[in-house]
This record gives sequence, C-alpha cells and structure tokens, in this order.
Amino acid sequence: MSQEWSAPAWAVVAVLGTVAALLLLLLGALVVVVVTTRRTLARTDAESAVVLDRLLHLEQTLAARPVPEARTEEREYLITHLGEDDPDERGDDRTGPAPMLPAPVFADMVLRETAVQATTLAAGLRRALSPEVRHRIRFEMRREVKRARKQRRADLRAARRDLHARQRAAEQAA
Repeated sequence: MSQEWSAPAWAVVAVLGTVAALLLLLLGALVVVVVTTRRTLARTDAESAVVLDRLLHLEQTLAARPVPEARTEEREYLITHLGEDDPDERGDDRTGPAPMLPAPVFADMVLRETAVQATTLAAGLRRALSPEVRHRIRFEMRREVKRARKQRRADLRAARRDLHARQRAAEQAA
C-alpha cells in the first residue's frame, strides 16, 4: 500500500527544518535569559547579604548605646522643598547627578515591568470577555435601546401635538 502525499517531500522537510531551527533558536534565547537572570540573582543575593550584615552591625551598635532621656521639644523635619524657591535661585548645589542603574539591572526592571503589564492586560481581557460581563453589557444595551425608543416616541408625540396646536391656532386666526 503506497502513500500519496499532496505536498512535495522537500516542502515538508523544509517546513520541519525551519520549525526545528526556530525551536533551537528559542531554546538558545531561553538559556541566555535564564543564565543572565541567575547571575543577576546571585549578584543581588550577595549585595543583600552585605546590606543585612551592615544592618545587623547598626542594630548591635544602637543596642549598645545608652537610651537617651525623653525629649521635651519636638524637631521639625523638612522632607521636601515644595513651596520654596527654585534650587538654582537659592544657590544650593545639593542636587547631584541622577543615579544610574547598571544595564543588566535596568533591562531586568524593564522586562519585569513589561511582564507585569502584559499579565495585567491578559487578566483584564479575560475578565472583560467573560460570559457574565458580556451578558451584562447585552442587558444594558437592550435597556438603553428601549429607553431611546420610548424617548423618540415621546418626542414624536410632543412634536405632533405642537404641530396640531399650531395648525388649530392658524385656523382660528384666519
């Protein structure tokens, strides 16, 4: 029993080869992303360990200090410069250059934000296209159409009454 194909064998092989190449390319990209993410996480873990050590040292230092007496006067802290003159006019040079993020951290933040936005969009679409929401929209549309029809009929009746009243007034005046 022989099989007859409707497509040439070379076309099928070409399509399968292309699909395999794309899968390998995607697998390679996935490996690169995973390796980069692991490196970033390792670096972040090391940095958080350093910060934790510093925090523990500060806590020990503060615990060793004697407790000061209760203060009777309150200090006023300035958090912002809202309402003050422009810093350039005050002559303050407290504003330095903006902090710079390393490229991998910036890329990671952008990818995470994009993932969050995509997930949020997908959840919103899923909810918006749910049967309950579609039913509610259909119900509201029917109600609005009925209301508009009633309003048009009432407007038409009022216009007819007005027209008949004008015609009677014109006949009585003549």
